[in-house]
Amino acid sequence: MTAQPPVTIRQLLAGARLRAPLSEQIAGVRVSGLDYDSRRIQPGAIFFAFPGQRADGHDFAGDAVARGAAAVVSERPKPAGFTGAWIEVEHGREALACAASNLYHAPDRRLLLCGITGTNGKTTTAYLVDSVLRAAGTTTALVGTIEYHLAGEVRPAVNTTPESLDLFRIFAELAHRGGSHVTMEVSSHALALSRVYGIRFHTAIFTNLTRDHLDFHRTMEEYFAAKHRLFDGAGAEPPPFAAVNADDPYGPRIRTAPGTERLDYGASPGAGVRAARVSTTPEGLRFEVRSGSRRLEVTSPLLGRINVYNILAACCAGFSFGLDDETITHGIAACRAIPGRFERVDCGQPFTVVVDYAHTDDALRNVIQVARGLNPKRVITLFGCGGDRDRAKRPLMGEAAAELSDFVVLTSDNPRSEEPASILNDALVGLQRHDVRYVAEPDREKGIRLALEEARPGDIVILAGKGHETYQILRDRTIPFDDREVARRLLRDLGYGD
Repeated sequence: MTAQPPVTIRQLLAGARLRAPLSEQIAGVRVSGLDYDSRRIQPGAIFFAFPGQRADGHDFAGDAVARGAAAVVSERPKPAGFTGAWIEVEHGREALACAASNLYHAPDRRLLLCGITGTNGKTTTAYLVDSVLRAAGTTTALVGTIEYHLAGEVRPAVNTTPESLDLFRIFAELAHRGGSHVTMEVSSHALALSRVYGIRFHTAIFTNLTRDHLDFHRTMEEYFAAKHRLFDGAGAEPPPFAAVNADDPYGPRIRTAPGTERLDYGASPGAGVRAARVSTTPEGLRFEVRSGSRRLEVTSPLLGRINVYNILAACCAGFSFGLDDETITHGIAACRAIPGRFERVDCGQPFTVVVDYAHTDDALRNVIQVARGLNPKRVITLFGCGGDRDRAKRPLMGEAAAELSDFVVLTSDNPRSEEPASILNDALVGLQRHDVRYVAEPDREKGIRLALEEARPGDIVILAGKGHETYQILRDRTIPFDDREVARRLLRDLGYGD
């Protein structure tokens, strides 16, 4: 949809923290829109310059002006010799969020947003919540790691949580199409970088917190503080509802605002929304959800006890939106396999092959436990560790794989700029703490072949780390690589399937 922008720069930047008042000459300039990518700037638009993951927007300020930008907004002082209009703000991304909200007339205030944060389980929980909302007959949007959904249309995901401008565009389009609910994964990076600044959430969900992203956050306390911002409001008022995993060590540390209705979920007796009589089978889950006098009989095709927590979180979201028990249970039952989350690859082979996104020691341990719960003869685990990321978690992942597997293939994930052999050596420190058979093969495709050739009838092979990803990031290039497609091709080479 086409936005109806405010008439002037003053109106566009209302609410943003400026380091100096706008001159009347600049304040009255009529604007056509805004962007943070100079390549998309149209004549009369405002360009927001701030450092990004791969490039610094300030390097493209001149290009934006050459394309007709009416002004550049930045946290930095105006460079010497720069001839265009320059507006200095306290925080670039906060200013972008304010401007985007003004541009699209605060669409988040016309929608009900559910934000999900935590280390593991965000994607599955988001799919479950969205399924519950669609079971209620609502038109929804889903924003997350795998892909974005908007009123039934699937779009590629750029980031787990995109920039505020992209979010407001999604919100505005959903509202224009008659939608009412948005379910979002809210990453710690997005919270720390203010990508969701000022966005009003109706329901905030905390799944868990385990070691991850410490290359960015440096300490677990900083990581937790970033997650906690969602419950403080992240620049908006605190959410009216919060669902918190009471069984996670960090759950009790979540402090909700006085006006927030808190729903603690878990398996422990103290949880207000609790799972009871849990039954796990190769076909899925069945259990009772107890919340006060409410009793919901839940069935789900999702596998493993870890998904009990994701389902409980989705139930809490359903409660917060005032949905009835039948709608919630129908939506949970309708949510089938999530791409790259314990996703089966079946070419008729006499053993099970699954692909999973597990890329932390806790997630890897959980997925192997799910596999163990299916009573296989053996568990064969292939995993790798990402390059240019927290090195300290690599031996922890090696140890997690070694503890519970019968055979381990240590290989590459996304090595990025690091030498694959160096990454493998870090993981080997943990892997060798246990007496488990293993091989180390830096070539991921060769590693997958080794895991499949090792498998015998009744075994489970786990291909962990990349999940839904369809690429591999190397030092000098990014190549197509999908664990699911590679596994299918190799299984056919081994004589299975058509």
